[in-house]
Amino acid sequence: MESKDKIVFGPVPSRRLGRSLGINNIPPKICTYSCIYCQIGRTFKMSSERTIFYQPEYIFESVKSKVNDTINKGGSIDYLTFVPDGEPTLDKNLGIEIDLLKSLGIKIAIITNSSLLGLDDVRADLYKADLVSVKVDSIDPDIWKKINRPYKALDIEEIKSGLIKFSKNFKGILFTETMLVRDYNDTPLDLINTASFIKRLNPQKSFISAPIRPPAEKSADIPKEDTINLAYQIFNENNLETELLMGYEGNDFFYSGNVEEDLLSIVSVHPMREDALDSYLRKAGRGFDIVKNMLEKDKIREINYKGKKYYLRTL
Repeated sequence: MESKDKIVFGPVPSRRLGRSLGINNIPPKICTYSCIYCQIGRTFKMSSERTIFYQPEYIFESVKSKVNDTINKGGSIDYLTFVPDGEPTLDKNLGIEIDLLKSLGIKIAIITNSSLLGLDDVRADLYKADLVSVKVDSIDPDIWKKINRPYKALDIEEIKSGLIKFSKNFKGILFTETMLVRDYNDTPLDLINTASFIKRLNPQKSFISAPIRPPAEKSADIPKEDTINLAYQIFNENNLETELLMGYEGNDFFYSGNVEEDLLSIVSVHPMREDALDSYLRKAGRGFDIVKNMLEKDKIREINYKGKKYYLRTL
């Protein structure tokens, strides 16, 4: 059984959700995809079969404990967010966990790669959430395979059909996110096709992002500025409320008391930039020696990306 600091992390500043308390309901790293840009790294085990990983009551108690601790220390939480080390909908108990967590009175969000939305039971679970963010990187089968590297049993046409069904019946807030990777899915034709499909989903907002954190593969690079601008214009021309997620989230990480546990829980799914780490340590009244110690013990690792240092949990 994972320790509670691996199940729940944060609250962390989210570009979409404000102050988000993350729920890590999938062990590292089990996923339906092995995206070339994934900030957690390559997928250890690929699957499309829903499985029980943790007991729902354990997830609930872990989240409840962290919520109480955060509130007692003066922190705030905007969303309880399922954003694990893998695909959250692989969790067969996801719907039960959402039902339990609703008693805490905090909105619930799910960040999914959309791969299992062709399944009726997955859509039924996600209908219970207040906000769902779905991934649509490309609808071209060849590009989809190159950038998302899906599990062999998955079919993009089933995913597209599931997305359309979900969008028609979901009563909460629907976001889409499209990760643009240079020379993969950023041609004008692919951008037009992607935006045209997303328009059919009628989301409240469509986010365009780029691999600003260290990716799984070195080939996953940020598109040129004119390409990003073109994507923004194409999405707007499809009457999509579009926002770029190219900026830095900020340094407003919450400190609960145990520096090492807090850092491990955050960087397990949310790599911290060096200036964010410095800010966090100042709040905690600690020096960089604790980070050096964690590096020496191989609990975290330091990665240089685009001239910035990032710190990630060693998986």
